[in-house]
Amino acid sequence: MKDYITVIGGGLAGSEATYQIAKRGIKVKLYEMKPLKFSPAHSNKNLAEIVCSNSFKSNLITNACGLLKEELRRLDSLLIKTADKVSVPAGQALAVDRKKFSEEITNTLKSMKNVEIIHQEVGKTGDNISLQDIIKDSITIIATGPLTSDALSQEISNVIKQDKLHFYDAAAPIIEKESINMQIAFEGNRYEQERGKEESIEEWQNRIKNKEASYINLPMNQEEYEKFYDGLVKAEVVELHEFEKREIFEGCMPIEVMAKRGKDTLRFGPLKPVGFTDLRTGKIPYAVVQLRQDNCEGTMYNMVGFQTNLKYGEQKRVFQMIPGLQNAEFIKYGVMHRNTFINSPELLDETYQLKNNSNVYFAGQITGVEGYVESISSGMVASLNAIKQFQTYFNVNEENQKNKIVFSEETMIGALAKYISTQNENFQPMNANFGILPELPEKIKDKKQRYEKLSERALYKLGLV
Repeated sequence: MKDYITVIGGGLAGSEATYQIAKRGIKVKLYEMKPLKFSPAHSNKNLAEIVCSNSFKSNLITNACGLLKEELRRLDSLLIKTADKVSVPAGQALAVDRKKFSEEITNTLKSMKNVEIIHQEVGKTGDNISLQDIIKDSITIIATGPLTSDALSQEISNVIKQDKLHFYDAAAPIIEKESINMQIAFEGNRYEQERGKEESIEEWQNRIKNKEASYINLPMNQEEYEKFYDGLVKAEVVELHEFEKREIFEGCMPIEVMAKRGKDTLRFGPLKPVGFTDLRTGKIPYAVVQLRQDNCEGTMYNMVGFQTNLKYGEQKRVFQMIPGLQNAEFIKYGVMHRNTFINSPELLDETYQLKNNSNVYFAGQITGVEGYVESISSGMVASLNAIKQFQTYFNVNEENQKNKIVFSEETMIGALAKYISTQNENFQPMNANFGILPELPEKIKDKKQRYEKLSERALYKLGLV
């Protein structure tokens, strides 16, 4: 085994991992292909480049990403510490001067005597070093992000023994179940929910009462549907990169694009009312929005057929026009963009370690965590466990060794790690949200108080790691 740890990719996750390893006196070889080669979305030669927004989201611990940042601060995250240092005014959010942020991270890692930065693409092509050659005798963290180069993507496919990486082009919004108005919504499956011609409302309600339902259904009358439709077709969309425009819409049409084909297109598509009866009227609704359970606990539901490219604020405004969603809490907004990732629930454990090769860890958005802070979190967990493995192999700090560091699922760091490593047929990238934390033993109706209690519990559990 080599006397260093290899990190591939100098983005947010890779930079955090490099720092955590090097500060513990272990040598790191960090491979970064910039500035010799840039992905379609990158242009800054420095490490830890921020491509999109300069916001790291809210600093409040009653916000899921705020809690995650606080957990990382307490673990001495270089990237969060640097973000705090180069922050710009943004109210309760943490926003940064992106140029200074990347420069600070780059200078810090360059100044560490245990860090060797190698500007070279990894991937079996030309004179590049191959991934197979690296991982055969070096503990390795692969943190190459959602725009991993073609050559490395092919090698990763070989390592994980799957033909290809997932290509994530669309996802619908996910809603917290508790925020759905069940006085309007009703549970039931298409056709099983339909009222028979000879049944009274009472007989029909009794028949369906104890049936196991897979969906929550939101019925709309004509006036409600037309108001929603008008809002949808006029809403603002996100501008895609040029390279994304060529790839995104081939197999999955955004709901706002579908709607513009005609006022009734949605009523013959994802909002078709066939097979349902409206509990409020005993009649077939004009349109029905369906929500499908998204996690085992039944706390999260996704909007069926609502893949969208609307701006986040527009999604909240327009989708809250749907009856039953007036006070909806969006755990995750719909997105449409290029994002390659591995099938982590099948491949990784809660330390981001590859199950079929203990030398390999993954980190960053390639694992299915989504967002800046979430990527940093994965780099933290992967590196801490790579360090433990390295120390065990070289018999370093024997008296203080544990096989693995698994964060409690009641912390946001641990909940993300559990999410990406738990079997899920409909696995899709996820950002930090309170919906992935285990519920509190007591029911707290006030959302702010509930989030405060969840955050208090998380920070207590973090202190026990």
